[in-house]
Amino acid sequence: MSSKTRVVITGLGVISPVGNNVETLWQNIRAGAGGVGPLTRFDGSRLDVKAVAEVKGFNAADHMDAKDAKRMALFTQYAVAAAGQAWRDAGLATEGTDTFRTGVMMGVGIGGKEVDEEAYHVLFEKGPSRLSPLIVPKIITNEACGNISMALGVQGLALAVASACASGADALGLAMDLIRAGRADVMIAGGSEAAITEFSLGGFQSMRALSLNPDPATACRPFDKARDGFVMGEGSAVLILESEAHAKARGAKIYAELAGYGATADAHHLTAPHPDGVGVVKAMRLAMEDAGLAPSGIDYINAHGTSTPLNDPMETKAVKTVFGDDARRVKMSSTKSMTGHLLGAAGAIEAIITTLAIRDGVFPPTINHATPDPECDLDIVPNKMQAGEIRAALSNSLGFGGHNTTLAVKKHV
Repeated sequence: MSSKTRVVITGLGVISPVGNNVETLWQNIRAGAGGVGPLTRFDGSRLDVKAVAEVKGFNAADHMDAKDAKRMALFTQYAVAAAGQAWRDAGLATEGTDTFRTGVMMGVGIGGKEVDEEAYHVLFEKGPSRLSPLIVPKIITNEACGNISMALGVQGLALAVASACASGADALGLAMDLIRAGRADVMIAGGSEAAITEFSLGGFQSMRALSLNPDPATACRPFDKARDGFVMGEGSAVLILESEAHAKARGAKIYAELAGYGATADAHHLTAPHPDGVGVVKAMRLAMEDAGLAPSGIDYINAHGTSTPLNDPMETKAVKTVFGDDARRVKMSSTKSMTGHLLGAAGAIEAIITTLAIRDGVFPPTINHATPDPECDLDIVPNKMQAGEIRAALSNSLGFGGHNTTLAVKKHV
């Protein structure tokens, strides 16, 4: 561990269902205020799903040139807005920055789905000659990182990462690895998603993955015995990662250290997790090994915690396997109970929440917990936040296809 370049977090930015800046996000998370509500984006009368976690009050023109925004799908608008916040929060500027040693790494699970849907209507009703020349630049997943690089004037590697709901976490882990390898000094990394469309909701509904609870206030209830599926969210979360030496040389504030990354594949099923969580177990162990941490040094886990019947008991079982007797000491919450599930951006927003939890000594709550499930019997910080020192934490992100990713974040000393 001592020979590895230390990577620190120096900037944060977010567009989310619980706030369009980091301060608002964190106030709402601490208060246990949920961002789940009724579907307002379009007429959802053909859907059984009633609850979603929409971004509210977002105006792209507040964050970028209005003409540029028209050339972007919504997921890219969110990404550019969050990246700009993080860049400013880190106190960075293009002048004085080695732009070829500053890169972008963004996780995206689905991409410009609302553009897809609009284009299909045009194609089927009017023919291919009527399609807009902007369709392809809008829908492809790399457009988030490409537009961020252009908006901020950075010229290092700009790469999209797609591993379903683990995408944002994998983007952060791979960005950390690039800095450690000496290929970059600064990485703008995170995830973005805007998949609240009839196509996406209908597809996930057909898989029986989404909550059909008609009450949005209680639809997302991780680890609760009455849970019945996840609630789709949207937004973007971006972190600025730097080598510790680079950050210190410019006098940057440091939130925490991104210290470890573990990633595995279940090789089991397209959508269902391995029942014993073997891939998650290995990912957590790899992240701790990478960070030079033992289970006794972990105080908090930000769980994947999707509120699905299969995930929550499996993740509980995996934590018990990794932590043994320490499993009941460690606090583990699912902040998806408030944000909804941001798919490709989930791991990134949860990394921000985990970072702020370490900074402020706060265990974020799992809200909507009413009926304990004997299979999910760890300390999930039910309903209200708790105070306490967090020396180091893990953040789990799992994705369809069997992707398992764990990040280890620790207090910077």
